[in-house]
Amino acid sequence: MATNRTFTMIKPDAVENGHIGAIIEKIQTAGFKIVAMKYTQLSEADAKAFYEVHKERPFYGELVAFMSRGPIVAAVLEKDNAVEDFRTLIGATNPEEAAEGTIRKLFATSLSENAVHGSDSDENAAIESNFHFSGREIYA
Repeated sequence: MATNRTFTMIKPDAVENGHIGAIIEKIQTAGFKIVAMKYTQLSEADAKAFYEVHKERPFYGELVAFMSRGPIVAAVLEKDNAVEDFRTLIGATNPEEAAEGTIRKLFATSLSENAVHGSDSDENAAIESNFHFSGREIYA
């Protein structure tokens, strides 16, 4: 059964390029309710822990360096079918393959600097949300 929450991060590239407001507007226009949000920066240790699932992959070091280089916006979003609908909204990981109008098509600059993160499953949405937010920071 699908839950109605997902997790996202507006990544350092999109923050640096001034796209926070436009991305949040796309998220809200698509019917997502923001139930938690913070402007923060991942330390190298935080980025390593968050992306530990990828530690054996060749891009892990580059990913950790990228995600800890500057501020991010972390958020928990609520909507029916949240995980799947958000993945559709953000588009393919590679912005060149992303559908027109998707967040990555509009705001990503490359495969590795792709503007936003979106949870890929209900289980990971819960894990990732809990990584960034305590229960008292998430509002119903």
